[in-house]
Amino acid sequence: MYLSLRTYCPVVVLSFLLSVSASADTPSVVETEERIEVSIGGRSVLTYHKAEVPPPEGVDPVFARSGFIHPVYSPSGAVVTGIHPDDHYHHLGLWHAWVDCVVDGENVDFWNLKKETGRVRYAKTLSVMTANNAAGFTVLQEHVIFPGNEKKERVILREEFNIVARFVDGAYEIDYETKQTNVSNSSLKLPAYRYGGPIAYRAPHHWDKTNSDYLSSEGKNRNDGHTTRSKWIAMWGAKASGNGEDTLSILSHANNHDFPQRMRVWPETSNNGAIFFNYVPIQEHGWEIPPGQSSTMRYRLVVQDGKPDRSDLDQRWARFVNW
Repeated sequence: MYLSLRTYCPVVVLSFLLSVSASADTPSVVETEERIEVSIGGRSVLTYHKAEVPPPEGVDPVFARSGFIHPVYSPSGAVVTGIHPDDHYHHLGLWHAWVDCVVDGENVDFWNLKKETGRVRYAKTLSVMTANNAAGFTVLQEHVIFPGNEKKERVILREEFNIVARFVDGAYEIDYETKQTNVSNSSLKLPAYRYGGPIAYRAPHHWDKTNSDYLSSEGKNRNDGHTTRSKWIAMWGAKASGNGEDTLSILSHANNHDFPQRMRVWPETSNNGAIFFNYVPIQEHGWEIPPGQSSTMRYRLVVQDGKPDRSDLDQRWARFVNW
């Protein structure tokens, strides 16, 4: 027989309502052979790709890659990342790789896949986690030089890549941490270069100079932000529906190498004002990761509906660095 809420005693009704409230923001992680998906309250937050994702039909298959995040969603369900844009097929939502490297006197590029001198790939899942207010995972990634070359291929960096997502004060906060350990007998030399490093972002393809922009903690935008330093950077753009905006911000931890790190920001003259971003700890000064040593970098993504609020992001950054 069907029973309405009116037939329950007040204690039962209260328990039912509390359980509904508690489950509204319940986090979850679902892992398959191809991907790991993180959700909060039944809403998708992000997807990490374990399997190689091919580029669009007709594009060189060298641009297939694993070990990146796409899509990322705003709380309203809008996608705030882009993948395989036709101006840069190697741009993949949220990803990271070093660019202009030297190993034993040879040039290696883990970023520009077309060169086929290096690549980053998923290796295995170390753990997945859910808690009362958070969900995430830790995977092992490999940074390999000369992939596919039987005589020269080898892993230089073995990386623990950790993601933890929460819903905090109306936004998804996603911790993004990399610990890269040089497991080879060769030093990884990182000469100063304008881009490359531990976090990069490509926005949705419809974001352009007419409907999007950057805002840094120092008040910089798309036309004066490149090479400047910041504690955080916000990138915002119009929803595909045209009804409102979304913002993805990246907060950089004060313990990161070369903090406050310099930024790679595209001006409005690049690709019709498309949004691409990269924190670059080697933009001004070269660096090196010797054999046996590790580099840890920590960032926090804040994904919100609407345009960025400087005061809100300053508060979130302060909370992040004092976590």
